[in-house]
Amino acid sequence: MGTLTPFPNPITPSQTRIGWIGIGVMGAAMASRLLSAGYSLSFYARTPSKPSSLSLQSQGAVLVSSPRDLARSCDVIFTMLGHPPDVRQIVLDSDGLLSGLNPNSVIVDTTSSHPALAREIFSAARKIDCWAVDAPVSGGDIGARDGKLAILAGGDGEVVKWLTPSFDILGKVTYMGQAGCGQSCKIGNQILVGANLLGLSEGLVFAEKAGLDVGQLFEAVRSGAAGSMVMELFGERMIGRDFRPGGFAEYHVKDLGMGVDVVEQDDDEKVVVLPGAALCKQLFSGMVANGDGKLGTQGLITVIQRLNGK
Repeated sequence: MGTLTPFPNPITPSQTRIGWIGIGVMGAAMASRLLSAGYSLSFYARTPSKPSSLSLQSQGAVLVSSPRDLARSCDVIFTMLGHPPDVRQIVLDSDGLLSGLNPNSVIVDTTSSHPALAREIFSAARKIDCWAVDAPVSGGDIGARDGKLAILAGGDGEVVKWLTPSFDILGKVTYMGQAGCGQSCKIGNQILVGANLLGLSEGLVFAEKAGLDVGQLFEAVRSGAAGSMVMELFGERMIGRDFRPGGFAEYHVKDLGMGVDVVEQDDDEKVVVLPGAALCKQLFSGMVANGDGKLGTQGLITVIQRLNGK
């Protein structure tokens, strides 16, 4: 075994024990796919009575009582949480995952979190002969359900390669570089998605004001330069006012904030001026202020509609 490949056995359903924390819209769908692929999966839930917990148990998953107990019984533990403080608590607290990990175990954080926290977790894991990969995802609830997520991985390249069989069940992994690079890539992704959602919202509101059939406009432009994956995922939902969440609007505020809030930067050369992303963050913050933070990101159109008196 080389120093960078501490794993004597490849990942397989018969011998790799998977742990999971975070069973919201995205996490439950991702965990369910691993169960369907034949993996034995244990999970910890802060709210054990929620429907997704019962659903996973009905598929054969085992509920455990704490992050520490989960770590003791698993080889690879995935987390899909809400905010960086949640990740810090679940991983680094005195009874968190790191307190129970066996040597050579791997934490894979799929939460959209802070690059600096990812680097901190990687360093803490290495001190106890374990590994951490930051692997945030893009593709929303549909991508999670269909196994078509874009997985953006940072950490040790050999470890990411070793994890690929599990990633392949969830989507397509791209190795972005050292610890934190996966999270930085996700922030870039969210800047791109936010700009697309804003353009789609304004185009549809303009079309309606101009007296066009918005459904007809959608069909007319989707195959041209205006077409995008964001349009395919969210356009019909926007038109039909289907704001059920694939990703919460309030999380998009968090993600854009990690890109545009430079007050914590200690390296002036890394400060990036992003006026469009800053405006986008304010408009998503408007959704939260309107009480719509738990709606899907496609609900951004409601902010543009309100600005136009609807």
